[in-house]
Amino acid sequence: MSGSADRLSRLLNLVPYLLSRPGIAVAEAAGDLGVTERQLRDDLELLWVCGLPGYGPGDLIDMALDGDRVTITYDAGIDRPLRLTRDEALALVVALRLLAETPGVGHRDAIERALAKIESAAGDEAGPPVTVRLPGDPDRLGALRGAVERRCALRITYYTAARDVTTDRVVDPMRVLVVGDRAYLEAWCRRAEAVRLFRVDRIDAFAELAEVAAPPSRARPTDVRDGVFHATPDQPLITLRVSRGARWITEYYPCEEVRDEPGEHWLVSLRASDLGWARRLVLGLGPDVTVVGPPELIETVGAEARTALAGYEEPVGC
Repeated sequence: MSGSADRLSRLLNLVPYLLSRPGIAVAEAAGDLGVTERQLRDDLELLWVCGLPGYGPGDLIDMALDGDRVTITYDAGIDRPLRLTRDEALALVVALRLLAETPGVGHRDAIERALAKIESAAGDEAGPPVTVRLPGDPDRLGALRGAVERRCALRITYYTAARDVTTDRVVDPMRVLVVGDRAYLEAWCRRAEAVRLFRVDRIDAFAELAEVAAPPSRARPTDVRDGVFHATPDQPLITLRVSRGARWITEYYPCEEVRDEPGEHWLVSLRASDLGWARRLVLGLGPDVTVVGPPELIETVGAEARTALAGYEEPVGC
């Protein structure tokens, strides 16, 4: 059903599209419409038998195919594209507003013009005005956005959760981006001599420096299409037995394997940035998780757990 609905929507928009581009090449039109050339030719053949009631020669949509070029010669009244539905208009407006709010995006004026046109064309279907804000402290995000746009180097105090340390760094900002529900500052870190993503909520302090941000030519934007963390074979593989209360980790962290076990337990294998991070993850999950491997993680988690329990023991003689 969804395929038929998609094709109907495409056909209703195809006629006004072709009317505004007489003589367009079939291959070019297919590229614009996001379909294959074969699919577009099938759509054109179907349009030839569509039209007004009566369905005689003068009632059907007509077109001229000159080699690989097409021109609509009779539109049967389908001369305007479909209006956006309320959901479509709202989704498009929200996406454009989020894009306009994202630091480092070029041609913001073009985005604003497109947004104004869509809101005007959608009319009441777009609903009331929509305000979109990036996640996180708006003042901090605004200041970081300003540093990116002014191309100012920054000195930041940053908490690295994987190693549980706070460090001071000088960075050359590249952009601010949102992945999932978190905002990040992407910058060239002079200390690491590499591009790094700094979670905005873990930047404890920052100050603009009196020098221009100058990431080296080898600095490249991070591919975050599949998330921020990208596991590699050289990172430690940890295996955990998790109960129902900790199953959420399989949705929050990329896992290599998840297997059912008796008693509503799952055996979960995932890569960790380092064993220090894995230790804190396991200890934070408490009794909902048991470490299966590697042996060094079992040892360190057990030692910390025993130390913590010892703190609750009553002194002898009390």
